[in-house]
Amino acid sequence: MDRRDLLRCSLLAGGAAVSRALAAPQKAFELEEATVADLQARMKSGELTAQSLAEKYLTRIDEIDKRGPAINAIIELNPEALAIAATLDKERREKGPRGPLHGIPILIKDNIDTADRMMTTAGSLALAGSVAPRDAFVVERLRAAGAVILGKTNLSEWANFRSSHSTSGWSGRGGQTRNPYALNRNPCGSSSGSGAAAAANLCALAVGTETDGSVTCPSSMNGLVGIKPTVGLVSRSGIIPIAHSQDTAGPMTRTVTDAAILLGAMAGVDPNDAITKESAGKAQPDYTRFLEPNGLHGARIGVVRKFLGFNERVDKLMGEALYTMKRLGAEVIDPADIPTAGKFGDAETEVLLFEFKTDLNAYLERLGPKAPVHSLKEIIDFNERNADREMPFFGQDLMIKAEAKGPLTSPAYLKALRTCRDLSRKQGIDAILSLHKLDALVAPTAGPAWITDLVNGDHISGGDITSPPAVAGYPHITVPAGYVFGLPVGLSFVGKAFSEPALIRLAFAFEQATKHRKAPKFPPTLDLTA
Repeated sequence: MDRRDLLRCSLLAGGAAVSRALAAPQKAFELEEATVADLQARMKSGELTAQSLAEKYLTRIDEIDKRGPAINAIIELNPEALAIAATLDKERREKGPRGPLHGIPILIKDNIDTADRMMTTAGSLALAGSVAPRDAFVVERLRAAGAVILGKTNLSEWANFRSSHSTSGWSGRGGQTRNPYALNRNPCGSSSGSGAAAAANLCALAVGTETDGSVTCPSSMNGLVGIKPTVGLVSRSGIIPIAHSQDTAGPMTRTVTDAAILLGAMAGVDPNDAITKESAGKAQPDYTRFLEPNGLHGARIGVVRKFLGFNERVDKLMGEALYTMKRLGAEVIDPADIPTAGKFGDAETEVLLFEFKTDLNAYLERLGPKAPVHSLKEIIDFNERNADREMPFFGQDLMIKAEAKGPLTSPAYLKALRTCRDLSRKQGIDAILSLHKLDALVAPTAGPAWITDLVNGDHISGGDITSPPAVAGYPHITVPAGYVFGLPVGLSFVGKAFSEPALIRLAFAFEQATKHRKAPKFPPTLDLTA
């Protein structure tokens, strides 16, 4: 099968899906909102097998993603998924399950390598036909835990680092992903497909990646729990990069419990990613032991007040969230603003441009001589030659700026990196946490989803909380906090490096007290009169 045929076979519900019927009612899905515990109980009883479970999710994908509302979250399905599931069923019968993920169907973002019959392309036609020589370390971990990799999700092409005027959730290979809470609205990027897929119950769990907001924003706008771990807790090897100082993969799930399960499987020291050595003795094999319903009692929570005020309805939700935390025994310090917030944006961009060129070229080199492209320069040239398919709506100014950068020994890069680390860590998050002796900072993760606009690009409101922990490399968890006109809004918990146990405890207590998560109904647009 040549590259063109392989690409044609892999595309699922691309641009043609937009014209399909939108308002038809969806039949009930027996696994809607099913948790890992639910699925394991049904497999243990014999009611389900891993193979039948995978089949049910594949049918759901066919009905919801390819047809019906056609949210277009999946870019490629794993042709070996059912065979893998059958093998895991045999193992369960003979030896018992490996753990909580045994036989659980998972979708992963299409910038995470799999050494199988699926491609890894970051949504770009320039990498069509590219099959990784080995699994990403995260995929190795998931397979070892018994997970079934069901397929790959669409994303903002190149993890949204191609154009400063991009539309989140669009890629040349996969087309536009849509928000299941209102199909004409955006799922946020760049882990848009993972967010929409998990929200729409196309899988049990999903994995996204983040450089700045790309796990937490789509989780917020799709009513999910998203964990952006401390950089170094989860390996980046085998993941198409933007920037090693900020990149990480993270769980995107419907509950805090499932996010904790998935994080435990993903975390670990990887000899091919030196920064993961920093997690030795800090990574937890089982984050579920931090799931405490009374986890907010006695906690000191700081409100990043300057990140509110962009939407009065979001402010109302945040007021209700703070009231809930106080009722649960938390001490709320308000305001507790990050003193350097908003002061390192230019430095962050500079760091990302430098690292993108170096890190992407290194990734492409590891693919070997058979890779479709071998450098950022070749990708830029490919996009120019195929502008009608790759750049019909927005260009590649970020790639061009990155290509113009020098090596990571450049004084400009080193200065920008020092600025980012100093302002985001010691003078930023660490400073405010220490000043008030806080367990975590809270703020709205983002505003409600905007209407997708391929002409003008994204119209993001809020979301300022994502940058400080992203630049610092610190953990950030978002959990559903309510709805604005039916659109989900998340509450963010941010803490110091490797404070995932504390953040999971706080997020779980809030989730259990509020139970805000609701499955989407796939309306074509919002009914603002309802």
